[in-house]
Amino acid sequence: MEVTQTNLPGVLIITPRAFSDDRGFFKETWHQTRYADAGLPEQFVQDNHSYSSKHVLRGLHSQITHPQGKLVGAVTGTIWDVAVNVDPTSPHFKKWVGVELSAENHRQLYIPPGFLHGFVVLSETANVTYKCTDLYTPGDELGVMWNDPDIGIEWPISSPRLSPADETNPSLKTYLEKTQ
Repeated sequence: MEVTQTNLPGVLIITPRAFSDDRGFFKETWHQTRYADAGLPEQFVQDNHSYSSKHVLRGLHSQITHPQGKLVGAVTGTIWDVAVNVDPTSPHFKKWVGVELSAENHRQLYIPPGFLHGFVVLSETANVTYKCTDLYTPGDELGVMWNDPDIGIEWPISSPRLSPADETNPSLKTYLEKTQ
């Protein structure tokens, strides 16, 4: 397993070792001891699976009182996954990391609790799985608009397909006012 620290402390790219032959491949997508040694939490409490079509953008999301750390990977297809630091006391405030995750590159992205998270599908479809460090809590989720100019994410597409909820996500400024 290869672990790469990104320019945001705590946001890690994990590349599990894949054992391939003419039948396919095998890889460990979670091993508590190895991942803990790499700096990830030792316990995840919820697994999620998302299926989306091309140019669907999910995000930017977080939970306020029950922040979730997430270990994200693409089982099929290709996504561009993003983590954003929204802690106003951090020297990395408003900084973001974008990483391509695909079935072919086997990468995972670990996003610590308290960060915004979102992804866009680059392939025709994608199946995305992610482990969470806290349970989803209805009513606790708050998003930020995907193209907020205060963050300045350089998304690989300009016209994503959004859910009705994501279309009305507030600005980062409004998000911060609601979380203070």
